[in-house]
Amino acid sequence: MPLEVDERKCNGCGICEEICPVDAIRLDKNRKPYLKYDECWYCDSCEIECPEKALKAKLPYLIE
Repeated sequence: MPLEVDERKCNGCGICEEICPVDAIRLDKNRKPYLKYDECWYCDSCEIECPEKALKAKLPYLIE
C-alpha cells in the first residue's frame, strides 16, 4: 500500500482527507487514514500537510 500511517502519531484530524487533490483518502471508523481509491498521484500533499508527520506516501515502483 502506498500510504503508510504511523498510528502512534496520527491524531485523526482529517487534514489528509481534506487536502487530497484526487479525493482518494478516507478515514476509517477509528479516524485513521487509508486509500479508498487507487488513484494516488503521489503528490505528497498529505505527507507535507500532516501536522503530526504521521503519513508517508510511498511510490509502489521505481520511477527513473
